[in-house]
Amino acid sequence: MTTLLETKKLGKSYNQKDFALKDVNLQIQEGEFIVIIGPSGAGKSTFIRTINRMVDASEGEVIFEGVPMNKLKGGALRKQRSKIGMIFQHYNLIGRTNVIKNVLHGRLGHVSLFRSLFGLYSEEDKQEAVALLKKVGLEKQIYKRAKELSGGQMQRVGICRAMMQRPKLILADEPIASLDPNSASIVMDHLKTVVTEKGITCIVNLHQVDFAKKYATRIIGIHSGSVVFDGRPDELSEDVIQQIYLGKEHEMTLPKEKEFVIQGEISYAEI
Repeated sequence: MTTLLETKKLGKSYNQKDFALKDVNLQIQEGEFIVIIGPSGAGKSTFIRTINRMVDASEGEVIFEGVPMNKLKGGALRKQRSKIGMIFQHYNLIGRTNVIKNVLHGRLGHVSLFRSLFGLYSEEDKQEAVALLKKVGLEKQIYKRAKELSGGQMQRVGICRAMMQRPKLILADEPIASLDPNSASIVMDHLKTVVTEKGITCIVNLHQVDFAKKYATRIIGIHSGSVVFDGRPDELSEDVIQQIYLGKEHEMTLPKEKEFVIQGEISYAEI
């Protein structure tokens, strides 16, 4: 297998004293579906955001496709970032815009400013967007406004938007944290399916150990900014799980029924 991403002695401090990440050394191979587990504040989000430099590391290196990300600026950085898709916990969709336009926004880094301002996407891009939406079961929602969708549907739009970048790597930051268990399973099913079919490497942050074991080809456990486990799902012992979640064991699973907020109204996930 080919190494797509490597971190060397990666560290991040927000106050020059306490470290959110410390001495993270990892190699990620092409085609892996990696789930990073750990409680709130463990450093999971900081880690994946240092990969695409949404957060700049305080020390160490992130090497993507053999290129040190910390040395890139301007157009060179934008070019490398365009190969890394991002899926967010809170969707980051434009609520007043319809679903297919939200998906096509994934092509913004690949078209000219003029074409992006006027929404002049190619027929190939439009067909790809429709095919992706059909793939995740949203063919009937293509022309709905994003704000009219349920949480689970919004997250599937987010997956399609990330896929429209035609990325080498997808980063998903707590993509199911705002969803009930049924919606979360459907979102993870679709995410795993689309990236596996296209051979795209994926790194997903999750709290939930049961979801990690079900979907990951490799699990990385982070506690207090340090990697304390790195192995196959069947190698993750109960003792290690307790070490990772010590004092925050309640975060290891989703509640049976979880409310979430959309546009100021409390709703339940609908699939």
